[in-house]
Amino acid sequence: MKFETLAIRLQTERSQHHEHCTPIYTTSSFVFDDAEHMRALFANEEQGNIYSRFTNPTVREFELKMAALEQGEDCIATSSGMAAIFATFASLLSSGDHLLMSRAVFGSTFRLNEDYFGKWGITYNYIDPLNNKQWEEVVNKNTKLLYLETPSNPGLDIIDLEKAAAFCKQHGILLVVDNCFATPYLQQPLLAGADISIHSATKYIDGQGRVLGGAIISNKYIIDKIYPFMKNAGPTLSPFNAWILSKSLETLAIRMDRHCSNALFIAEWLERQAKVKNVKYPFLASNEGFNIAKKQMKAGGGMIGFELNGGLEAGRKLIDSRRMMSLSANLGDTRTIITHPASSTHSKLRPEERAAAGISDGLIRLSVGLEHVEDIISDIRFS
Repeated sequence: MKFETLAIRLQTERSQHHEHCTPIYTTSSFVFDDAEHMRALFANEEQGNIYSRFTNPTVREFELKMAALEQGEDCIATSSGMAAIFATFASLLSSGDHLLMSRAVFGSTFRLNEDYFGKWGITYNYIDPLNNKQWEEVVNKNTKLLYLETPSNPGLDIIDLEKAAAFCKQHGILLVVDNCFATPYLQQPLLAGADISIHSATKYIDGQGRVLGGAIISNKYIIDKIYPFMKNAGPTLSPFNAWILSKSLETLAIRMDRHCSNALFIAEWLERQAKVKNVKYPFLASNEGFNIAKKQMKAGGGMIGFELNGGLEAGRKLIDSRRMMSLSANLGDTRTIITHPASSTHSKLRPEERAAAGISDGLIRLSVGLEHVEDIISDIRFS
């Protein structure tokens, strides 16, 4: 089946009630038929549900959908996108291991290294995501993972996934890709050679700013290595949130089509404005990563980065002059959201760290919503 059909029709088996929509299994635990059934489940000799921190039918439906849409073998759902990233690193890295990470990543991902993994004996190097030669200079025998975002948050850097996968295979390391901005509808990193694709399902997967969630998609071997951490540490997705996210996947394709068409129209309009210094959008022909984006993405996504000639003060004036757009740290919503990354999502980074990640003080991040495109443009006032 095609992507749109899978997203709608893939669901767990119906119960004896023959429901059309899968119900929410809001239960903390499950009962056993007898002592032997209980023993077999705990011994992993039979498949079934024991405790919702381990498995839950509603959560499992969301996991199976995400795995199918990303064309992976299996998936683990988590309580948030950051829980997915942390669970991946904590499960696959040990003291003495080395991590390569793009400089262009979300602020909280950056802080995991600075505040936690370093003191646990995991070393790391930040790399220029667009300079493959630099990767060769810092990779070593203890390197286990390369972590990338493409498109990146908030600079919208586009990284060639096929080249990154070839580099990782050459050095025997795992390639982990944050696919949050693109979604499985626009980009499928596993098909390009990545080992793991990670999502903050809070964003476009939900798409309406309602719930938190995350997902890790990979092959069964890697998912089996991450599952014990999830089971014991417990950053699991709630059944209610899983139900919301699973239903949201049914409209992902049609929502992303509108996000992308609106964003491309606005990005091209911004380029024509005299007061705009630069615009970053994957499917703008003027952008450095345009050719790579066209190769590995179906469309450019719903995120735009731009800077005004007046820098920080001009950006602040724009934000404060809005009438419709939401001022929020979230993204991927039906509603257009405007954000100033240097004072919000990436404010915990030092100025030199933001500069290295391509985040200027005047950068504005626009998450383009599903409103009529003319109404969005009319709310962007430069004076």
